[in-house]
Amino acid sequence: MKLFYEKNIFFCTNLRKEKEKISCGKHNRQEPRNYMEKRVKELAIKKIIVNSSGCLNRCNLVPIVVSYPEDNWYKILIKEDISSFIDEFLIKRRIFKKNLKEN
Repeated sequence: MKLFYEKNIFFCTNLRKEKEKISCGKHNRQEPRNYMEKRVKELAIKKIIVNSSGCLNRCNLVPIVVSYPEDNWYKILIKEDISSFIDEFLIKRRIFKKNLKEN
């Protein structure tokens, strides 16, 4: 079966209620997620969707982004990293090694 989207990009935006616990949501994840979605649309990159997700259980890598179907995990913090990720991974279709984390 052919996939509707070629790539799904998920930004963990989970915010834990327990203040002492680590969570991606403490790192303002919605803003970078919105920025990536906006740039993907502006650049007219087809078959890509950018989503928010609940906890991805990779809290030791906070803040985390995952791409499917590749199952690549990234720690992406700033707009420059997002721009590089879009150029390298979504446009040129190469692994974005700069922020790649081990599974």
